[in-house]
Amino acid sequence: MLNDIEKVLISQEELASRIKAIGEEITADYAGKEILMIGVLRGAVIFMADLARAIKVPVAIDFMAVSSYGSSTTSSGIVRILKDLDEEVQGKHLLIVEDIIDSGLTLKYLLENLKSRKPASVKICTLLNKPERRKADVEISYNGFIVPDEFVVGYGLDYAEKYRNLPFIGVLKPEIYK
Repeated sequence: MLNDIEKVLISQEELASRIKAIGEEITADYAGKEILMIGVLRGAVIFMADLARAIKVPVAIDFMAVSSYGSSTTSSGIVRILKDLDEEVQGKHLLIVEDIIDSGLTLKYLLENLKSRKPASVKICTLLNKPERRKADVEISYNGFIVPDEFVVGYGLDYAEKYRNLPFIGVLKPEIYK
């Protein structure tokens, strides 16, 4: 698996440090409030678990699964909800947790869908941000790292369901996915 990685982009130590800082920022912003963290499956799970432990206000957790990629490496722009929330969101402070935002198309759809359910607030937290690929404008409240337009894996991000368990963010060698 490690032979498939061209280079380490973000180390395990850098991830831990940045997630701790984001947790502190979220704790300050939500002082006196409760948060419903909504993880976007499957990639956000590892980031969300570490982030939840770094937040020092009450946190509830729920998940959504959406698809706009199919078996491709680029978004089709057509979004399907594969798993909806179990929790009621009306009147709650929602924090959408994403592993990576590239085109923004899936997230824009998800944001509009959740806002229609009348939450008290909705903010977005992403571990990785690829602004070069943005096609839809979305406001990111908490941003881990800006990454170049390369195929990244590890720490929850996959290619063909592999590499999620790497403890760092790495760039996958092009011959693996082309």
